[in-house]
Amino acid sequence: RVSFMNNQKPQKPTLSGQRFKTRKRDEKERFDPTQFQDCIIQGLTETGTDLEAVAKFLDASGAKLDYRRYAETLFDILVAGGMLAPGGTLADDMTRTNVCVFAAQEDLETMQAFAQVFNKLIRRYKYLEKGFEDEVKKLLLFLKGFSESERNKLAMLTGILLANGTLNASILNSLYNENLVKEGVSAAFAVKLFKSWINEKDINAVAVSLRKVNMDNRLMELFPANKQSVEHFSKYFTEAGLKELSEYVRNQQTIGARKELQKELQEQMSRGDPFKDIILYVKEEMKKNNISEQTVVAIIWSSVMSTVEWNKKEELVAEQAIKHLKQYSPLLAAFTTQGQSELTLLLKIQEYCYDNIHFMKAFQKIVVLFYKAEVLSEEPILKWYKDAHLAKGKSVFLEQMKKFVEWLKNAEEGKQQLGSPGL
Repeated sequence: RVSFMNNQKPQKPTLSGQRFKTRKRDEKERFDPTQFQDCIIQGLTETGTDLEAVAKFLDASGAKLDYRRYAETLFDILVAGGMLAPGGTLADDMTRTNVCVFAAQEDLETMQAFAQVFNKLIRRYKYLEKGFEDEVKKLLLFLKGFSESERNKLAMLTGILLANGTLNASILNSLYNENLVKEGVSAAFAVKLFKSWINEKDINAVAVSLRKVNMDNRLMELFPANKQSVEHFSKYFTEAGLKELSEYVRNQQTIGARKELQKELQEQMSRGDPFKDIILYVKEEMKKNNISEQTVVAIIWSSVMSTVEWNKKEELVAEQAIKHLKQYSPLLAAFTTQGQSELTLLLKIQEYCYDNIHFMKAFQKIVVLFYKAEVLSEEPILKWYKDAHLAKGKSVFLEQMKKFVEWLKNAEEGKQQLGSPGL
C-alpha cells in the first residue's frame, strides 16, 4: 500500500546566504523613445536636407538603434519632425527637426524624393513594413491636427507610396472616420492623394489596387450620408481635376446597380411575381441608376435563362426552351422598344446557344418565337444576318436562319403568313 506521504514531491534543497543575479538578457529594458528620438534628430541635423545623406544615415543607424521597438517614433520624426502626441500635435518640450515631410516644400518633386527615403528604409529593414502601415493609418486619423499644407504634403506622399507598392490601399480605411468625413477633411485629402497616385500610375492601376482591398465601391463614403450620390461625387472630383476618378466611380456604381438588379430580378421570377410589377421595378431602377435598355434586356435574358434546369438532351431542350421563353416573352418585349435593344438580345441569344452546346440547334426556333411574340422585328433580324452577328458559331446559325431571312425579305405581310412551310 502506497502511503500518502509517498505521493508528496520531495523538497528541493535550498541554498542559504546567496542571491542569484538576474541575467542581463532577462531584464526588461525600459521603453525610452526620448533617447531614441535624440539620436535620430542629432543624426538628421548633421545630414541636413540632403535626402540621399538622410537615407544613408537611416540605413547605417538601423544596425545600432532599435528600429523594431521604436518604429512609431522613427516615422513620427521623419513625417512630423518629432514625436506626436495624441491628436497629431508635437509635444512642446520635445526636440524637433526640420528634416521631415511637414517642414519640406509642398510640391510633388520633393514628396517623390521623400518617398525614396521611405522606400530605401523599408526595403533595407523589411520588418518596418507593418509599423509604417500602422503609422500612416494613425497619421490619417490625426489629419485635423495638421495644417492644410501638412495635410497636402502627407496626401501627395501617401499617393506616391500607394503607387509604388510601399503602402497597401487598405490604409485608406482611416479616411472613413466619421469626424474627418463630416468636416470635409477626408474628401479634400483624397483629392491630393488620388492626383499624385494617378500621376505616378494611371486610373486602371488605382482601380486594381482598390479592388484588391474591396474599396472600389466605397469611395462615395468619403462624403457624409446626405451627399453620397454619384452626382455629388462626380461634380466634386471633376471640379478638382479628377475626371477619370469621377468616371470610374460612376462606372462602378452602374456595375453594382446591374448586379443588384439581376439578383432582385431572379428573386422576383422565382417567386412568380406578376410581370407588370417586375416591369415597373426594372423601369424605376433604369431611371434611378441611368441603365440603358440594351443593358437591361441583356440582364433579363440572362435571368430568364438561369431560372430553369435545362434538359441535357438536344432534341428535348429546344421544346423546353420554347415553352419557357414563350411564358417570358411579354417581359422581354417591354424592354425591346429600340432596334439596338433587339440587336443586343439577338447577340445574347447567339452567344448563349454557342456557349451551351445543347442549344446549338435551337437558335432559329427561339428567334422565330420572339418574332411571333413581337419581341423582335424584321429590321434587327436582317441586320444581324447581314453584318451584325458574332463570330461564335456564325456558319451554323446563319445556315439555320437562311430560309427565315429569305422569307422575311420576300413576305410583305410576314406576320400573317408565319404559318408558311419551313419556318
